[in-house]
Amino acid sequence: MTLDETTGGATGGPAGGGTGNPSGSTPGTTGETAPVTGPAGVASSGDDDYLARRSLRRGSAGWLLLTGLGVAYVVSGDFSGWNIGLSKGGFGGLAVATVLMGVMYACLVFALAELSAILPTAGGGYGFARRALGTWGGFLTGTAILVEYVLAPAAISLFIGDYVESLGLFGLESGWPVYLVCFALFIGIHLWGVGEALRFSLIVTAVAVAALLVFAFGAFTDFRVDRLNDIPVDAGAFGANSWLPFGLLGIWAAFPFGMWFFLGVEGVPLAAEEAKDPVRSLPKALALSLGVLVLLAVMTFLATTGARGSAAVQEAGNPLVVALQGDGEPTALSRFVNYAGLAGLVASFFSLIYAGSRQLFALSRAGYLPRFLSLTSRRKSPYLGLIIPGAIGFALAAGSGNGARMLNIAVFGATISYALMALSHIVLRRREPGLHRPYRTPGGTVTSSVALVLALSALVATFLVDRTAAFLALGVYVIALAYFALYSRHRLVARAPEEEFAALAAAEAELERD
Repeated sequence: MTLDETTGGATGGPAGGGTGNPSGSTPGTTGETAPVTGPAGVASSGDDDYLARRSLRRGSAGWLLLTGLGVAYVVSGDFSGWNIGLSKGGFGGLAVATVLMGVMYACLVFALAELSAILPTAGGGYGFARRALGTWGGFLTGTAILVEYVLAPAAISLFIGDYVESLGLFGLESGWPVYLVCFALFIGIHLWGVGEALRFSLIVTAVAVAALLVFAFGAFTDFRVDRLNDIPVDAGAFGANSWLPFGLLGIWAAFPFGMWFFLGVEGVPLAAEEAKDPVRSLPKALALSLGVLVLLAVMTFLATTGARGSAAVQEAGNPLVVALQGDGEPTALSRFVNYAGLAGLVASFFSLIYAGSRQLFALSRAGYLPRFLSLTSRRKSPYLGLIIPGAIGFALAAGSGNGARMLNIAVFGATISYALMALSHIVLRRREPGLHRPYRTPGGTVTSSVALVLALSALVATFLVDRTAAFLALGVYVIALAYFALYSRHRLVARAPEEEFAALAAAEAELERD
């Protein structure tokens, strides 16, 4: 098989730093090397410059910044979006759905903690699946994650525009100028450097979390149990009652909205190459961030519905503010929460841009996507991996204007990636039981099997919520798979850390057979 480009040979092993490859290849006009043939249909090493031009700033984030990143991915979901699940399942339906999705994320996070300690690279889920499921599994997982992290910021930019307009900030209205400022400003901070970006994210996230605590304190003073189940019962729905007004099927339909309390936390491993002591800090950050998110979810869900009633907030664009304004008149607390909601949206928007750029960086560096997208600047930022997805996100926001649909497409991609990452954990546990695991998932494959079943259930639920969004996502996925099947799978880069890690496994398996 002839491949069109090769990589730098200065690295060895999954984390880099080993022997070169005396391929005898000649430099091309781009400074990278001519094609050679590598093992397992993957390009072999020939140019020391390839990975050097695609390196991130190591040691920029400790466990605290990583924990803040995990919360930042998700915190906007506490301020809006989840409440629409009340219109699908009522209080009881959404409550059960949130518990089940919380279990799914807990099981997934424990599995990812083990996987990220084994392979701490920027590839995250793609790298895990690449080792366990091969190149097809790696691409399927990485693409699903990329769909999530490109679509979600586009949707959130629309919500930021709505908040800016509702607050009357600078007399601006929601529209493309606001979306453009969002993308340009926050991508600019990421281009400045990862340390600065994560510190900014931590500060904004802290403001949003503090606001949720203040909101809960104020809302619980008006809490009444009878307001929780005040949505009218659909008598024709199977199993319907006051707690499940839309019947048992309403629980399933509420799955995607229960996910909004946690959606994105799985992106913490994407910071692995920029983390301090990733083997220890990644599992710790994953566990801490999920713990914070569970606390915020329970508190926000109960305080909002109990203060104003499920019926009043089920369709609200700003449910926390509605919950505080019993008579419809703004209060000092509701204004504060309104401004803080903008901070929560900014935190998630900002951190999701980071996650998307790192997933794109890893896929591009390994040749699954065009390799120029993984080039990094002198400040070690993947500048094209930030700018191009940002441009796509801005175009989607300005051209579509449908934030809910874009979020549903993001959820579709997320559930596929969850299922494949959980499957990767199961496969690696069974196929490679002797693999060094600095952290081991409590419950082993039983834990990841629970995550797999629930993820597949949530995937089916996306068709119950918005069939058009699900089929649009499926169409994007098919186009990406065609690109991989016809082009990029023949042009992969052997010396990318995730590919080299998988090649080592193949070599070890071949030695055992011999």
